[in-house]
Amino acid sequence: MFFFAKIFWIVSQPVTICFLLMALSVLLMLFSFRRLAIAAGLVSLALVFVSFYTTSGALIVQELEDRFPRPAAPADAACVIVLGGGIPTLVDGARGGYDLDDGGDRYIETVRLAGLYPNAKIIMSGGDGSLEGVAMTEADVIRRMFNDFHIDPNRVEYDAESRDTYENATNVRAILQRLNLTHCLLVTSGFHMPRAVAIFRNLGMDVTPWVADYRTTGKEGLKVTVAYPLINAGLLSTGVREWIGIVAYYFAGRVATLYPQ
Repeated sequence: MFFFAKIFWIVSQPVTICFLLMALSVLLMLFSFRRLAIAAGLVSLALVFVSFYTTSGALIVQELEDRFPRPAAPADAACVIVLGGGIPTLVDGARGGYDLDDGGDRYIETVRLAGLYPNAKIIMSGGDGSLEGVAMTEADVIRRMFNDFHIDPNRVEYDAESRDTYENATNVRAILQRLNLTHCLLVTSGFHMPRAVAIFRNLGMDVTPWVADYRTTGKEGLKVTVAYPLINAGLLSTGVREWIGIVAYYFAGRVATLYPQ
């Protein structure tokens, strides 16, 4: 399912659909299907406008982010689970550092939580989620980062095999059972939290959602904006991908509900 999901997303993301519609329009025009060509071109232009020049993506992501507001910090936590993402492993492997993308907030927050709860176990779950295959996993990068931030290696369990959120949850469950751990904080991005919580709960793990990466202000409204077209398109792609993932997992029986509370 991992490879199917990756390929499906490459084809179904808004920017790819725009390109395919434009290509279809050209082909239809070449074969004298003028009306169909114009229709495909207009749909493509409309999708470009919505993707790049409106806040529609921000609204979709904001709805996902607001599903689980961060609660008050508990008095204690047995463990902190951080899910992979936000690590350009190809760059890190080549450069030897730990450069972080947008989702890298997860690891900064985990370092903070490690200091706040000095007795808590840290579970980092992240392997190689690419189709190309890389020599270095997300867990390899974060192991180096946590060591440099002087987190006791004996506190940390690493899962370097997971390629997607379902594998994250499955492998983390095995670690929790082995260590007899409960009452864990789950750290991931806000847009990713609903799907992650749904999977963890479906596998019998009761976790406290702890959002560490927001992409919106929480006060977004639908409007036309030309200032940040690439950010707008990126947010729409992120939101659409999450909803596709939630729906696909629901019909595959991997989550019990489309939108957990």
